[in-house]
Amino acid sequence: MSKPLVVGIAGGSGSGKTTVAHRLGAAMNEGRCVAIEHDAYYRDQSHLTHDERIGVNYDHPSSLETSLLATHLRALREGQAVDVPIYDFANHTRSTATRHVEPAPVIIVEGILVFVEAELRDLMDIKIFVDTDADIRLMRRIRRDLEQRGRSFQSVRDQYYATVRPMHLEYVEPSKRWADLIVPEGGNNKVALDVLLGQLGRLAYS
Repeated sequence: MSKPLVVGIAGGSGSGKTTVAHRLGAAMNEGRCVAIEHDAYYRDQSHLTHDERIGVNYDHPSSLETSLLATHLRALREGQAVDVPIYDFANHTRSTATRHVEPAPVIIVEGILVFVEAELRDLMDIKIFVDTDADIRLMRRIRRDLEQRGRSFQSVRDQYYATVRPMHLEYVEPSKRWADLIVPEGGNNKVALDVLLGQLGRLAYS
């Protein structure tokens, strides 16, 4: 049995990475693809007060337990199931619950920093960078954090200026050089998605 195909999807916050991952996964037969978000691997902050948690730079690579994600990817590639952490974004700490993930022919890993560390990058067979204009990314991030993560507008705004934008310029944007493919406008780019699906189908079934 051939090794699973690992697809990394990076790009700025709000670029459309998750949309690309979902559309690629939805286009495959059931059981052929699993998706893991790097965001699930934020370090547990339960030892900090709530105010201290708010002050953590969640856009810096050190805020993520990337070594655990790499361990999980290696296990999945060997045909072993893993229990992926679940992160509580409203309370800024890791949940006690986990998500059980079975191996599949295609494994999608997405997140803003998935290309930054070589340990993780080297486990990927295809690396895709979703490139979207900054103003569009910002509006999407505001909507997501307000509607899905229980944040206030002020906290989203403060975080954007304090860490999101500077960390994007320092880490996310430069990681584009590791990409095999750059996809403008994310999930709205039907031509790119069709090409990717054709390539994934050919490699995953070969």
